[in-house]
Amino acid sequence: MKISFNWLKTYLSTDLSATEVAAILTDTGLEVEKTEHYDPAGGGLDNVVTGHVLTVAPHPDADRLQLTTVNAGTPEPLHIVCGAPNVEAGQKVIVAKVGAVLLPDSDSPLKIKKSKIRGQISEGMICAEDELGIGTSHEGIMVLPADTPPGIPAAEHLKFESDDIFEVGLTPNRTDGFGHFGAARDLAARLSHTHGKVIRAALPGVPDFVESKDSPGSISIEILDPEGCERYAGMELADVVVGPSPEWLQQRLRSVGLSPINNVVDITNFVMLETGQPLHAFDAERIAGQTVRIGMLAEGTKFTTLDGTERELSSEDLMICDAEKGMCIAGVFGGIDSGVSASTKRIFLESARFNPVRVRKTAKRHGLNTDASFRFERGVDPTETLYALRRAAALIIEICNARQAGPVLDEVRNIPQPVEIEFSLGYCNALCGTQMTAKEVEAILASLDFSVSGTDGNYSVTAPTYRVDVTRPADVAEEVLRIYGFNAVPVPERMSFSVSLPEKPVRGDVIDAVANTLAGRGFSEMMSNGLTRSDRLVKVGGEAAEKELIPMLNPLSRELDVLRPHVLNSVLEAVAYNLNRQAERLMLFEIGTAYRNGAKGYDEDLRLCLALCGSRFSENWNNPDTAFDITDLRGHLTAALQVMGVESRITFEPGAHAFLDGVLDIKLGERTIGHMGAAGKKSQKAYGIKKPVWVAEINLDAWRKTPSRSGSLRRVRGQEPARRQKELRRSLHPSGSQPHPGRQGDRQANGRDSEGAGRRVWSRVKVAQNSDFLLFSRKGDLKQNRKQNERLVVVLRSILDKAGHQAVLSTHRN
Repeated sequence: MKISFNWLKTYLSTDLSATEVAAILTDTGLEVEKTEHYDPAGGGLDNVVTGHVLTVAPHPDADRLQLTTVNAGTPEPLHIVCGAPNVEAGQKVIVAKVGAVLLPDSDSPLKIKKSKIRGQISEGMICAEDELGIGTSHEGIMVLPADTPPGIPAAEHLKFESDDIFEVGLTPNRTDGFGHFGAARDLAARLSHTHGKVIRAALPGVPDFVESKDSPGSISIEILDPEGCERYAGMELADVVVGPSPEWLQQRLRSVGLSPINNVVDITNFVMLETGQPLHAFDAERIAGQTVRIGMLAEGTKFTTLDGTERELSSEDLMICDAEKGMCIAGVFGGIDSGVSASTKRIFLESARFNPVRVRKTAKRHGLNTDASFRFERGVDPTETLYALRRAAALIIEICNARQAGPVLDEVRNIPQPVEIEFSLGYCNALCGTQMTAKEVEAILASLDFSVSGTDGNYSVTAPTYRVDVTRPADVAEEVLRIYGFNAVPVPERMSFSVSLPEKPVRGDVIDAVANTLAGRGFSEMMSNGLTRSDRLVKVGGEAAEKELIPMLNPLSRELDVLRPHVLNSVLEAVAYNLNRQAERLMLFEIGTAYRNGAKGYDEDLRLCLALCGSRFSENWNNPDTAFDITDLRGHLTAALQVMGVESRITFEPGAHAFLDGVLDIKLGERTIGHMGAAGKKSQKAYGIKKPVWVAEINLDAWRKTPSRSGSLRRVRGQEPARRQKELRRSLHPSGSQPHPGRQGDRQANGRDSEGAGRRVWSRVKVAQNSDFLLFSRKGDLKQNRKQNERLVVVLRSILDKAGHQAVLSTHRN
């Protein structure tokens, strides 16, 4: 969305610079992504002045060229060779003198030099619109009014003014920022807060257009689809003179990137950019039956839009029709036969509010993204419908010399009603981290057109109709805070928070632990789209699979029309893709979300899916060419289950799965958490796979929700100190217990009791007063054994220190 700084100041008088205004708009939520300087004529029209053509004579050596002398305010007339067919003596024109740089387009600057053209001196150029970069016309030179004095700078005469243009990145909820006035309203609210006085932005006043007796009007409105058309207003205007817009209006549109078309269309675009309300003008003479009907046409109806493209309509497309045919795709694009042309004398001006969802679906269905659809599909203010209509009608009467030819028609069916929200000062300050006073909060809400009632910091707040997204107390607090200033929220010197350790592993821990384990075993992790195609799933899974599918309401394509019911589908697609590109040894896994339509509604859960295809070993001259089989898959899956701490309670039982053959159900206790097997014949045919593929899929959320499961997630989740000691002791003594080396039985078993060689050195490390670890050195030299044990003890003590345990060491020898 582009906002003109000069245009903005017509609603709010301010001495702020463009940089300061951009900063304020960004702070209030209308983020200014960049600011550009705009010059109507590109180069600024330096050395371009008004001129008076004194004489015109044919060029002696060129049939299409004329020799002219021009008074450009210089002491002597300029001799200029001109090729325009409409140049005549006595005309007032625009002259580019020597040294001027014209920018007909940004990539091709044209510098005016003194030159000879077919042997004749030329000291400048008499300009057309496109040569100045202020229009597209090249039919001839610009002819100015006869009373224009020569020698005046062209920028001054044409009343050109440079501008600063803000590129605003609108979020979908900020429908109030679709017009210049919305930005001015936010600016005024911030200035009111910072200056401590009420500053308001104001729209121009408009007449009521009361119906006159001599203009009863002939066009009627019928809303046949009240769900799609919530409000529709219109008005007839007669004696319209269609032509170029005045320069000020063309400059306003050009400054924000729109090209002027004609005065009627330019006015509708101007009002849309002013208020955010799209408008459309119909040629009233082309409305069959003098009736405007808002409804739907039959499926497959052909309709040609303004761009000349014939489109096939859906029965769900909302249309603006007359008594015989469609005239416009409601809220999206006009028809080629109903628009305003140079011959139009009577128009019907439309201002409406259409259902945002219906407009969005229609625009996406036909691949159209217009300024009107951009606004309608996000929701325009229903209370601005009449103002925008009257504002445009007043401008058409003023600029196009038109007259009112009928009453203001306004059909209201179903528009959103304001929401009343309970709100308190204490809640606002607690949520925002501020110390705002009741007076500040009330003033900010009033500046944003919120209706506030209540006392003692407890309010009943009604949001304005242009803020349909404000429905909760938190939304009201956000509105207050963005005007108060996010940067004004104090940052405390100290922040405190509590950390709670969940009893069950969080999803991130599970994903990291399993992914790291599988990656270490040679698997490649894949990430695929959660959307997939339904025809393949139904072809393999049949009617049962179809019932589980969750279709997209507005799919991007037929290949992405449903949410995937399992990750297995995505993995098989990846296997087929790789096999078709000569990647014949595959070890893939994905951890992703699956969605299904269950008996109790929509469900989603986290799944792990593994796939093996091709040779067990990488291709090498000394590796056997042995294919993966079910045992390989089971081994890798068991490694993942081992990380999760449940491999001892997993059982495999024969089962069934539509996508797999030789299926084994993976059970955790009595609960089935997954399946494994080979891709079935139907699956291979549907996905185009011609090699055996072994696949396993388990539900990670089902494991996390199992009450009887082990509480640990190995190698990732921290263990209790006692558990650390047990695991370390088991690693030192696999048998689980160790006879004391100093006992008689052990000495007898050693068979040696002499000092020196053959003796064992052992050490005891006392931990937590009730546990001990025993370290042995191998048989051999006693001195060397003692040194080895000392090094081992240092390592062990370091490990225990990091775990937070104090260790007491005693060393012995047998």
